Amino acid sequence: MKRAFLSGVSCLLCVLLIFFLGGCKKKAALVVDAPEAVPSAPVVSKAPPSSPTIELSAEPGTIERGDQTTLKWKSQNASSVLIDGGVGTVTENGSVVLSPAESTTYTATATGSGGSARDSTRITVVGRSDRVISATDIEGLQRAIDEGRIRPVFFKYDLARLSADSQQVLNENARWIKKFPTATVIIEGHCDERGSEEYNLALGDRRSQATREYLQDIGVRGGQLEALSFGEERPFENCHDETCWQKNRRAHFVVKR
Repeated sequence: MKRAFLSGVSCLLCVLLIFFLGGCKKKAALVVDAPEAVPSAPVVSKAPPSSPTIELSAEPGTIERGDQTTLKWKSQNASSVLIDGGVGTVTENGSVVLSPAESTTYTATATGSGGSARDSTRITVVGRSDRVISATDIEGLQRAIDEGRIRPVFFKYDLARLSADSQQVLNENARWIKKFPTATVIIEGHCDERGSEEYNLALGDRRSQATREYLQDIGVRGGQLEALSFGEERPFENCHDETCWQKNRRAHFVVKR
């Protein structure tokens, strides 16, 4: 009886041992596939904004007191342009006619998203020379106009830009004007009858100034040239069609007495 009891206990211990050892076995690790890496978008570096540039010049750079000169500028990559000396804020490219009373250095500052840039030019003002206006020069200039050696130039409707043909005429006009250096010629700007009186006066002024600036650029002394606008007040022909309107859109030359 005792042996049977021991045998039963041994069997029970064996069963418990087998169960215990089975429970201690390591469970197989659960392997989870990692998601595939998504490639990141390439980083595109933005180019820095372009630096502005500015060029400023005056033609002519030396004038006699009372004469005029043309200040010109040209900029790139600029959102604003400021010129000191009383000129103020201007367009990115342009020009302005000045008559400073004394020698002045003008500085233009161009500002943009890429920074700022500056350029300067000096206009030298000298005392007016004691030139005696020659009656012979006045007569000679008037004769050149009367004989058609100095001719008017004409413009397209609503424009103040000189055509290639007009520039050729002005090249010849300049040659004759410079022959009579003590005489002064008045450049009259005219328009046809279309448009308001105020608009045509402004347009006539742009035409006379464009003509004056071109003559200065090719060597005529600024003191010999005066610009004046009559708008539509003094037509070359009185009519109401294009055949004569085109004759009234002109810059006309008159001797100053």
